[in-house]
This record gives sequence, structure tokens and C-alpha cells, in this order.
Amino acid sequence: MNLKLGTAAALAAAAIFTVQAPAAADWKPDRPVEFVAAAGPGGGTDLFARVVQSALSKDKLLDVPVIVTNKTGGSGAETFIHAKTSGGDAYKLFFGTQDAYALPLANKLSYSLKDLEPVAAMTFDPFILWVNPKASGIQDVKGFIEKAKAAPGSIKVGGAKAKEADETLMTLIEKAAGIDLSYIPYKSGSEAAVQVAGGHIQANVNNPSESVEQWRAGVQKPLCVFEENRLADTTVIAEGMSWNAIPTCVEAGLDIKSFAQPRTIWAAKGIPPEALAYYTDLFKKVAQTEEFKGYMARGAQIPRTLTGDALKAFIEQHRATYAGYYKTNGWLKGAVD
Repeated sequence: MNLKLGTAAALAAAAIFTVQAPAAADWKPDRPVEFVAAAGPGGGTDLFARVVQSALSKDKLLDVPVIVTNKTGGSGAETFIHAKTSGGDAYKLFFGTQDAYALPLANKLSYSLKDLEPVAAMTFDPFILWVNPKASGIQDVKGFIEKAKAAPGSIKVGGAKAKEADETLMTLIEKAAGIDLSYIPYKSGSEAAVQVAGGHIQANVNNPSESVEQWRAGVQKPLCVFEENRLADTTVIAEGMSWNAIPTCVEAGLDIKSFAQPRTIWAAKGIPPEALAYYTDLFKKVAQTEEFKGYMARGAQIPRTLTGDALKAFIEQHRATYAGYYKTNGWLKGAVD
């Protein structure tokens, strides 16, 4: 049940953008554009939206203001319900992850994937297992597993939202290690990181960018990264370690090869084709800016950009993967079509 992102890389390499440049040139926004983030302030999706906002401003790629708002209700579902009721508004874009298509699988919601128009997946975030070594006494994956086996359910693992990526990954950890953990959902990964740093919970599964400051402060420690290969960046971050120094989870004794999430942008279904073409071209330019490249480097992200048919193919495959996870966990409630 490990998520293989090799498929995403192949799709990215083979992406064929069917939107023609003249169509994009026929339309451009002439009033402020709203970015609606499906996470609380400081969360990964919020940071993503604000970096895109900053890149647009610094590189003068957009002539109108961009406003970032947050809608966190229903584990982020409020954002996509808002998209459904926006009537194809070309001045609202919705920022998320796989939550856009995973949430309706586990919950009876008033929107579905059919109500959304995918615009871009601009990068992929790896996941890391983090602990507070001082508060928990855990120093490595072996110690984490031993402590969990000694007292089933005693280790509290925090994450962003319920029945989404973070909790899904925690269930994979339980299965791979044969342990029982307790999951605590928060509004964002950054909030979960604060709880670990304060010693209120023992661990979290989080993207690098949401826990890096706690690592530098010595109140969080990365145990392993859920990727087939170590992260590439060798810049020292904390404790004399770089992202590259963090072992893969397989190396550390936890057999989960790869689990990452896309940073996605959506429009409401019914957006004019010329507006969709404009934004598709715009976000491809954003991905090439120094501002966005710096954001990916700081967060040890995987640089893969998908749009058009390649993006739709990836969404179909990734949604089916999550449907499999949810079925195994007894979470599957929505239709898989």
C-alpha cells in the first residue's frame, strides 16, 4: 500500500499541455484574485499559497492584488464546498493537497471532485516522523517501536486533520510495525509541531517545512523520511545534520518506502476556459521563480509540476490509492467513480 511517486515523475516528464498560448492571452484578471487555503495560518497549505502570492508580486507576474484567506472547517472541506458555490468564479482559486479528492472518500460532504477544476500540482512534500527526544525519551525508530509495543496506545501522534494524509500515514506505520498508536488531529501541521515541541504529545508525522524551526530549537528530532531515497539537500540544518542525513524509514527499520503529498491549486468547475489557460500558464511561470525554488529548497520538497492531462491522470491514480487506504481502514464512505 506504499504510494509510488515514480508515476508522478513519469507523468510530469510526459506532460502534454493542450492549452494553447493564444487562449491564455485572451483573458487576464482585471481585479483582485483570492487564494483560499484549506488550512489554518502557518500550515503547509497556507505557506504554499503565500509563497505563490509573494512570487507573483516579486516577479511582477500579475498586475492585480492577491488576497490569501483561510477556510479550515471540516478538515479543509469548507474550502472546496466554497468552490462549489462559487459558480465558476475566475477570481477565486483554491489551495490544498490531495484533500480536495480524499476528503469526500471518507466523509459525506456536499461537494465532490466533479465540482472542482484542477489547475496545477506545483510540488510534492515528503513526510518525516518527528519526536521530541527530551520529552519522550525516544531517539530513533527502534526506540519508537519498542516504546509503542511496551504500552499500546500510549504514544500520541499528532497531525493535520482527521482521516487525511497524516492519519493515513499513521495507520501505515501501525501496520508496518505491528503497533498501536493514538492519533490527535489538529488544524494544521504547524499546530501539531507546536504540541510535540511542548511535550503535550510524543510524535507527529509532518512535512519538513512545518517542523524545521522546532528542530533547530532542539525540541523536535527527525527519525526517518518516508521516501525511497534520502532527501538530496546536504546543507546543515540542526545538530550538525542536513536533510540528507535523515535515514529513510526503510533504512531505519520501518518498511514504508514512499508517502508524499502534492501541493495543489484548483478552480471552481465552470471557470471560463481562457481563464483556466491563463492560470495554468501563470503557475508554470511561478514554479520557475527564485522565490518558489527557494521555498522548495527550504522545505526539502520534491520539484514536480503537473498540469493539464498529466495532472488529471495523476489525480485519478492518487485518488484510487487513497480509496484503497480508506477501504482498509474502514473509512470509505463516499463513492469511488
